[in-house]
Amino acid sequence: MTDLTGQVALVTGASRGIGRTISIELAKKGAEVVLAARNRDALYQVQKEITGGGGRSLPVETDISKEEDIERLFEKVKSGPGKLDILVNNAATGTWGKLVDFPIEDFDRIMSVNLRGLYLCCQQAMRMMVPVRKGFIINISSVVGFKGYPNQSAYTASKHGVMGITKSLAVEAQEHNIQVSAIQPGGVDTGFATSARPDLDTSILILPEDIANTVLYLLSLSDRAMVDQVYVRRRTGTPFTGV
Repeated sequence: MTDLTGQVALVTGASRGIGRTISIELAKKGAEVVLAARNRDALYQVQKEITGGGGRSLPVETDISKEEDIERLFEKVKSGPGKLDILVNNAATGTWGKLVDFPIEDFDRIMSVNLRGLYLCCQQAMRMMVPVRKGFIINISSVVGFKGYPNQSAYTASKHGVMGITKSLAVEAQEHNIQVSAIQPGGVDTGFATSARPDLDTSILILPEDIANTVLYLLSLSDRAMVDQVYVRRRTGTPFTGV
């Protein structure tokens, strides 16, 4: 059983879906969880649920596309819990449409959240983790981090970028005893997934709890083991195809 008592975790996109579930499960295992998202009211609802279960959390209203918000978020971590053991980069946005007429402003928005925001969070986390020579960064990528679907060119590009950042940072971080992994979920039963793929039967989608359990699995490994990436597919999908 993973015991995270005394550890501090930061989860972006913590107000709903996968991020909300990850935050709650980390708190159940004893971590103090810093909750980052744009929706203040939703963040406080997550905090209320964590507190009701005996856990601890700190909600910080944050727009991950704004550098000043990210800087303020990490200042809150430093002035509050005072350390950072785990970063889960989960915040993401997506807009769907054919590349031929996809609005460039939508492309820029996706990159500013999914790629630039994640990059800046990794940068800030490393600045806290390197001096103490410990920490774990988990980037929530996607099946489209290695596969392409129609009408998802911008989102797919961003998640391929997440994998590029993850792979490079993992090598840089290793010498500082910091671990970096990626989780690549297929379709998860959230409003976000169904907006991208309305054709999917929600009864066969992965549960947010499955991704939270994957985070806990990564954190449970001994100091002799490391998993670089985990692809979690729908059970009804075809094994080893990414479908």
